Amino acid sequence: MPVLPLRDVVLFPHVAMPLLIGREASVAAVDAALDSDRELLLVAQRSADINVPAPADLYRVGVRARVQQVTRGTNGTTKILVDAIERVRLVRPTVAKATVMHGPRLVANYESMPFGRAAKSATTLGSTSDAVDTTRARVRHALNLFEEYTALQRRLPPEIVGVLQAIEQEDRMAFGIAAHLHVPVEQRQALLAAESLDDLATQLVNLLAAELELLKLERRIDEQVRGSLFQNQRDFFLQEQLRAIHRELGQEDGDEFEDLAQQIASRGLPEAVAARAQRELRRLKRSAPTSPDAAVSRGWLDWVLALPWSQRTTDTTDLDVARASLEGDHYGLEEIKERILDHIAVLARVGHLPGPILCLVGPPGVGKTSLGRSIASALGRKFVRMALGGVRDEAEIRGHRRTYIGALPGRILQAMRRAESVNPVILLDEIDKLGSDYRGDPAAALLEVLDPEQNAAFNDHYLEVDYNLSQVLFVTTANSLAGIPEALRDRMEIIRLPGYLEPEKLAIARRFLVPKQLALHGVPVERVVIDDVVLQAIIRSYTREAGVRDLERRLARVSRKLARRTWADHSTAKVTVTVDELPALLGPAPHTPEEHSLTDQVGVASGLAYTATGGELLEIEVSVVPGRGRLQLTGTLGDVLKESAAAALSYIRARASALGLSPDFHRTRDIHVHLPAGATPKDGPSAGIALATALASALTGIPVRGDVAMTGEVTLRGRVLPIGGVREKGVAAHRHLLSHVLIPQGNAKDLEELPAKVREGLTWHTVRTMDEVLDLALRTPPRAAAAGIGGARSEAAVVMADTTVVT
Repeated sequence: MPVLPLRDVVLFPHVAMPLLIGREASVAAVDAALDSDRELLLVAQRSADINVPAPADLYRVGVRARVQQVTRGTNGTTKILVDAIERVRLVRPTVAKATVMHGPRLVANYESMPFGRAAKSATTLGSTSDAVDTTRARVRHALNLFEEYTALQRRLPPEIVGVLQAIEQEDRMAFGIAAHLHVPVEQRQALLAAESLDDLATQLVNLLAAELELLKLERRIDEQVRGSLFQNQRDFFLQEQLRAIHRELGQEDGDEFEDLAQQIASRGLPEAVAARAQRELRRLKRSAPTSPDAAVSRGWLDWVLALPWSQRTTDTTDLDVARASLEGDHYGLEEIKERILDHIAVLARVGHLPGPILCLVGPPGVGKTSLGRSIASALGRKFVRMALGGVRDEAEIRGHRRTYIGALPGRILQAMRRAESVNPVILLDEIDKLGSDYRGDPAAALLEVLDPEQNAAFNDHYLEVDYNLSQVLFVTTANSLAGIPEALRDRMEIIRLPGYLEPEKLAIARRFLVPKQLALHGVPVERVVIDDVVLQAIIRSYTREAGVRDLERRLARVSRKLARRTWADHSTAKVTVTVDELPALLGPAPHTPEEHSLTDQVGVASGLAYTATGGELLEIEVSVVPGRGRLQLTGTLGDVLKESAAAALSYIRARASALGLSPDFHRTRDIHVHLPAGATPKDGPSAGIALATALASALTGIPVRGDVAMTGEVTLRGRVLPIGGVREKGVAAHRHLLSHVLIPQGNAKDLEELPAKVREGLTWHTVRTMDEVLDLALRTPPRAAAAGIGGARSEAAVVMADTTVVT
């Protein structure tokens, strides 16, 4: 029997359908059917892209149909009306050769595929009648779902439901439902190939349920869109009515567009910015009030008009007033105060000066952040603080593109808007805590902001116009320069703020902290007496820091106790705080003078370290025990520090004879190097000479002087190389009541930067080699000890030998 392949069409039994054919093989199949019994097989193609399908390109299940009507077209196409009779399965489809009457075409045998009597369902439900009832119920349920489907599917006429309801046979009803579903060919073919009527009804129910969910969702979306369009049209109509009412009442002067135009003309915008603002205003006028474009344009105009373009504050040019302001807010910090006074002096002469980029580097609690506010007060400028700690997105600095919903300018322009002047003091706090991720590097975005040669034309991604930041005085703060990229560091003027000395802490507590905390806690200052001895006891026994933050917390606790005591005591008598009362007010002292012993010890040397919180004293302990020459390093040491320990040991081995040691001492002894506070990570090369000194002391048995601290990198040949952080390390040595400090000769120039009290309160020794270090640090020179005689000593070592050691 001839086979007619169908593209994108699946025909079901008992359904009539018109078909338009034009392929040569399809026309040949229709002609062959007309010349015989007018019957042919209709089968869907697996792919509609194949123009000349082979037997393998066809599904095996189709329908046997009768051609009811044929209409020949003028363009070579043929329109036929077919009536599907039954469902069939193709058997051995082949391509028939062309004959005199007909061209090449597909032909095949077939076998009918009537639905069985639901044998599988009978087995499951227990009886054939129950299975038939279940199938009939499923078909009726599918018809009910199809009725709802027809109501939502606009492409189907509602009369179809009535036609299907009039059919008595369940299989014809099911095929009729399947024929009218708008689903892909694959799903229609699966319905046609169902094994049983129950299977067909089950597939129909599942498919209709899924299609109904999609149609309901489409209906809800359509209703929402229609409602939004109606609301927009309603709002536009009401806006036009409101404008007409204003015109009738003569209130046109209140038009927002005219207000915006007046602001653009009066704000003193640069020429390019004013032209851009006029374009945005024209765009806003053309846009509907409720359109997204109108909101974007209005937001842009609001930001441009809110920024200061020409408004500025008058700088203070009286040096005496500025000095008094700085001295009244902070004690010490002479370098930064002198820098600000120099800037004011130049301003007084030239009248205009680009704002400098200052970077205040120091440990926490030394007043970096509050110093920025004092600088603004001394200059008479507005002050804005911008915290950078944890910022990871470049857009936080340069803003977001206006294409994004909720876009805003970056923090720089937001700070300028808050300042309301073109020459404020902007504090970029914690610049060393910036991060970076896939959204960009904020430190790279700051390169333009903090470059005096570029920030006169800073371009924010949101505004996309140049903004002049050259008159801004930027002050940045950091605890360490290690977290600042080199390119950014090069653009800033670095000013280091060392930790406070004890006299400075005492003065700060007396002048600032005590009155401040008493006032905050409602305690009359005139009723409280806190002598300097008490403040010194708090500083020495209850704090151990470079700044004064912990000291302020301790004074706040004392103030709370005093507030409670004075509330219960209604008399006007003065309250005196004594040293003996401190344990009751503050609890046990966490720090005692015995924490760091100044006594001479074997195998223990005092090194100096530089941390983010300032300088610290670092005790290095070495223990030598019989063993096999193993070197053990403990105390959470970094790679650089471990390498320094290995270099120090190699130096000791190379100098074994001079130190009075056996050349193969390392073969019979295990050496353990430990740095206390094991939970704190430690790294860096500056502990090299302290490690070598502790090793030499432990191996020779000569004690290290307890009043000596040292810092410097050691090489394999015993040379001492310069290091950093001399200022902070000197403050730490002074805080721990040491007498002598050994530093590399290359750091001699750094002594001038030390505070006078530190420079004069300690004896500083510059060294070039480890031999000099051992002469100064060990109680007995190793060469003299090895020879058993007094030996020759350096002049510095003799001076140190006569120094009384405080224990």
